[in-house]
Formats: sequence, C-alpha cells, structure tokens
Amino acid sequence: MPTIQPRVLKGFRDFLPDVEMARATLIRKLEQVFVLFGFVPIDTPVLEYADILLGKGGGETDKQVYRFRDHGERDVAMRYDLTVPFARFMAEHVEELYLPFRRYHIAKVWRGENTQRGRYREFMQCDFDIVGTDAASADADILLTAARAMEVLDVGDFFLRINHRALFNRFLAHIGAQDKSVEILRTVDKLEKIGPQATEEKLSGLVGSQRADDILSFIQKESSFEKTLDKMFSLCDHNDEEALAARSRLLDIMGCVAAAGAERRIVLDPSITRGLDYYTGMVVETSLAALPEIGSVCSGGRYDELASLYTERKLPGVGASIGLDRLMAALEALGIRIGSSTSTQILLINQPETSAARLHALAASLRSAGFACEVFPEPKKVLVQYTYAERKHIPLAVFANGSSGAFTMRILSRRENVEISDFPSLCEAVRRELHAPR
Repeated sequence: MPTIQPRVLKGFRDFLPDVEMARATLIRKLEQVFVLFGFVPIDTPVLEYADILLGKGGGETDKQVYRFRDHGERDVAMRYDLTVPFARFMAEHVEELYLPFRRYHIAKVWRGENTQRGRYREFMQCDFDIVGTDAASADADILLTAARAMEVLDVGDFFLRINHRALFNRFLAHIGAQDKSVEILRTVDKLEKIGPQATEEKLSGLVGSQRADDILSFIQKESSFEKTLDKMFSLCDHNDEEALAARSRLLDIMGCVAAAGAERRIVLDPSITRGLDYYTGMVVETSLAALPEIGSVCSGGRYDELASLYTERKLPGVGASIGLDRLMAALEALGIRIGSSTSTQILLINQPETSAARLHALAASLRSAGFACEVFPEPKKVLVQYTYAERKHIPLAVFANGSSGAFTMRILSRRENVEISDFPSLCEAVRRELHAPR
C-alpha cells in the first residue's frame, strides 16, 4: 500500500503541545474574566443549514463560507463566526433561558479567506454577548470585559476604539449618500489596510469627490473623546432624532466606563465601522499600541436586529469576539510569554528495583495532594528519562528509594538532588520548589 504524504490544507494548522498548552492557558484566563462579569458558557453545532448563516454578514463574508451538500443532500455550511449561530440559538431557546442572557462561547470557526500573519482559514474565536437588553450599561459591560481581558492577558498598552454605526448612517443621510451606505462602510472599514489615498479614490468613485472629502473629514478623530463626538454630531442634522440618540448613547456608555475606571482605554474613532452588515449601534475594535499593524484582536458591537431574522420576538444584543490566533501571533511578535508550557510537574523515575505498581500508587498519592505527575512507563536509563522530562519542560523528577519510604527529588533546571525522608516532606519540598521564584 503506498505511503500517503502527510500534509494539511493551506490556512489550517496542527498544534504541537507547547503551542496548544499556551492556547489553553489563554482560554483559561479568558474564561475566568468572562465568569467574573457574569457570562455563562454555551455551544452550537459546527454545521448549520446554509440559509441560517448566509446573507447575515455581507456579500464578502458569504463568499468565504465553506458550503456544501451533505449525504442527505441538505444545503449546509460551516459557521464563519459565533454570533450568527448565537442569534439562531437565542430564537430557538429563548423560552428556556432568562433575559438578559450573558453568554460566552470559545470555539473554532472557518472562513475561506486569504491567509496572513495571525489570520487563518480555521481559527478560534472567544465570544461574549449580552442579549435581551438595549441598555447603554450592556454596551459598557462589553467594553469593560474586553478591557479586563486585555489586562489579564498582559498585552501591554491597548485601546478600545469605538464608534456608533447609527451616527455614521445619519451623517451619510445628511450628505445624501445613504443609498451607498453599505459600500461606504465597507470601504472605510478597509482604511488601515489600503491607506487614505486608496480609500479616497474608492469613495470618490462611489459618491463623488466632494462627498468623499466630507466622509474623510467625518472619520478623522480629534484630540479627545468629547471633541471627536462634537465634530461628528456637528456634521449631522442637529434635529435628527436618531443622531441625537446615538450621541446620547455614546455619552452614556462613556459615563459607565469612566465610573468603572477604564476611561483612558476608550478612543472614539469615527473610522471604525466593522464590515459586517448586522451591526446597528456601538462598534468596537481593540488595538495593541506596540503592534497596531496586526489589526484588531477584539472586535464587536451592537446588533439589535440579527435575532429578528429567526423570531418575531425583540432580542437586542451586544457582544465582542477575541481572535485567539491573532492574539497569540501578536503576543509572540511582542515577545510576551503566555504562561505554563507543561501540565506535568513531577516525573516519577522508573527503575528496575522499583515496581510499576508502587510508582502508580505514589503517583495517585501525589495527585491527591494536588500535584500533576506521570510515571515513566519503562525502566530505561536515567539519562533518557531526564532528557524526556527536560524536553517536556517538567521541572521535577522523583525517585522512590527501595522499600524505605524515602525519596530523591531531582530539580532538573539546576541538576540538583534533594534527599527526602517521607511522603509529607516530599509534598512540602515539591510545593516549595514549584512556588520558588524563577
């Protein structure tokens, strides 16, 4: 039988243990933040009926969806984000839940897009949403959760750049460009990718040079939140109730964020539009000060009408998503160590004079004491077992010395042995060594 060449599809990856454990560490930290803010976990299927997913994020997104017919000739697609399936989930289960409903969902999604650093065709998203309320408090809580997550992950200085889609739309209506709003929003959304000149050329092609200049003026941020908001509103119809409401909402959001002590993290940036069609209110993107070129590592916004595609019940929502793979790429580029690179703390050395049964009994006792340990399965040379431990980044090795009940603990980083008389002393020595400063 011919050997099959091992390979993976472009945009897909294998994860070796060190990378996967780093990713697991990030996920654990994020889950702790989500729980701190009252979010609960859910899950949804990878596959949905195609009509559930398509036409919700915009034409460009639809082109990236992995879509096919299954064995039952059903038209199905793989989820491209976690928000659209969540809207379907809420419509289907709203009577079983409570409102407002705070969820988090950490799972893989798939998009057939061009690959680049931090952007793949299979990737992990970490979503958190509040559904069932249209309050500014919920918008602020999403921003505060995102800010706390970035702080806990120790990404360095960062900014949450926010805007309000309704205020942008009312500005477009005021200058007579509302009929091109979708194309304009998508063009502005690519500003940082294609640059100001290309953006101006695309806008001029859509609405003419004068209106293009007006739009470029509108999306230019000023020196402070208040000055930017005043400039944005001044370019709208001052009697437009939707513009007034959007302005008031941004002020209310900022009031909540400032009261929670996170005001310095928020930047009002009128160029932030988010390319997905379902956003209706506040939108947010998160930029790392030391690595702005990698793009947003946490994005989202308010989507008050998305669930109405599946139910007549009003289910306004707001949420954000942390792109875990892009975030990991950013942390790697910045030289930021993510955390623990192994789960095993102790390797029990297998020697011919010590039975495997005794080693497994000792391992069970150590696990009961709270230590992660493993038994080396074969009585190979000690150097081979040390090499295994070092390659796996296991900090300690332990020998069970005959039938005396004594132990030898090997501190692998220092090539140092410590003789220990009994099991309680072993536990104390292990705990002391594991918590010693490195």
